[in-house]
Amino acid sequence: MKAALLRPPSKTLSIEDVPRPDPAPGEILVKVAACGVCHTDLHYIDHGVKTYKPPPVILGHEPSGHVAGVGAGVKKFKEGDRVLIPPVVTCGACFFCRSGRENICATMLMFGNNLDGAFAEYVAAPAKDCVALPDGLPLEESCIISDAVSTPFHAVVNRAKVRPGESVVVYGCGGVGMNAVQVAAALGASVVAVDINDQKLELARRLGATATLNARTVESPEKAVREITGGGADVALEALGNPATIRAAFQSLRRGGRFCLIGYCPEEVAFQVAKLMYFEMTIVGSLGCRPVDYPPLLELVRLGRIQVLPLVTGRFPLEGVNEALDLLRAGEGLRSIVLPSR
Repeated sequence: MKAALLRPPSKTLSIEDVPRPDPAPGEILVKVAACGVCHTDLHYIDHGVKTYKPPPVILGHEPSGHVAGVGAGVKKFKEGDRVLIPPVVTCGACFFCRSGRENICATMLMFGNNLDGAFAEYVAAPAKDCVALPDGLPLEESCIISDAVSTPFHAVVNRAKVRPGESVVVYGCGGVGMNAVQVAAALGASVVAVDINDQKLELARRLGATATLNARTVESPEKAVREITGGGADVALEALGNPATIRAAFQSLRRGGRFCLIGYCPEEVAFQVAKLMYFEMTIVGSLGCRPVDYPPLLELVRLGRIQVLPLVTGRFPLEGVNEALDLLRAGEGLRSIVLPSR
């Protein structure tokens, strides 16, 4: 089969012929219809973040497709079924899995990192971790639900605990941030979207934001947010992983506000501890999504409360994966998908 492999120090993925995987007991073989292109892929390619599986490794962790084969003991799926594969495989036995926090499993394995991923014609995955895709949803575009939609869903619903009527500010309207806007709006929150791209801000309005703010047009985005929300937002979400926007998001909150960090940031960021204590502020991190959250999320997509089609702004064959990565580097579009089977 054809696959896109990471071979450092090259900054481009190599399209090669590799053996097609066979599903082990408990696994399914999925013919990949589409796989989203994520900033995490660029961490491995451009920023020196090492994969746990030594290169060469197949990247891609946001796939959808059809079941092409089942391993021994699999009863959950049959050939031809439409499925999503979540980005990570969980053990189901550690303290975190047993307490309902599988998204921080002590021994989690990630596709395109610990395991060969889905920038390939086929990928094998444990059946227990895969999710049936309802017939009413588009097979290719729905691949982004696996990560770009599920990650902000978990952040908004479970970590930030957004409630109807609350004010929410989202810093960064890329693939993840835009979906944080959608999810918060679907929950009945009043959402302020902050970015530096007017086209993204316009889409944020179409997807539920009640106000938008181009951070380049104001001296202090956090002050502007406080004015828009009448004293500060109840909840702030940061989806960029940038120290400046992390600080701005925290400063955008009212007393008693809740800050949820979704973006990955390897740097240290200072907060005013006195403010954190005296005003009873809350700071939480958010990673991925729990298996139990996929069914309600898929139902919101099925009902049209959350949209996926407007978010897919680029479609590429497997041979065009490096073009998709270049678009991501340039900050153009929201989410590109790779279509290995075309």
